[in-house]
Amino acid sequence: MYLFPCINLPQKAIAAAEAAKTAPDAFYCKRLLNATGIVVVPGSGFRQVPGTWHFRCTILPQEDKIPAIVNRLTEFHKSFMDEFRD
Repeated sequence: MYLFPCINLPQKAIAAAEAAKTAPDAFYCKRLLNATGIVVVPGSGFRQVPGTWHFRCTILPQEDKIPAIVNRLTEFHKSFMDEFRD
């Protein structure tokens, strides 16, 4: 099973990604990987609508491990949004 969620990135995050010469969704995905070890694929590789940001995530862990992974993803997202809030 896979997910393809849309993420609404603050302008500060988009500007930081541009300064790093990275697509905003790739910037988010790299930060997620470095902070949590969770690997996702930037949506920009899937011809998303310009100006929208997504990532693709394949769900592979055993069912009993999913809540912990969702928690790590949630905590990362909150922290990322707090850091780059406009």
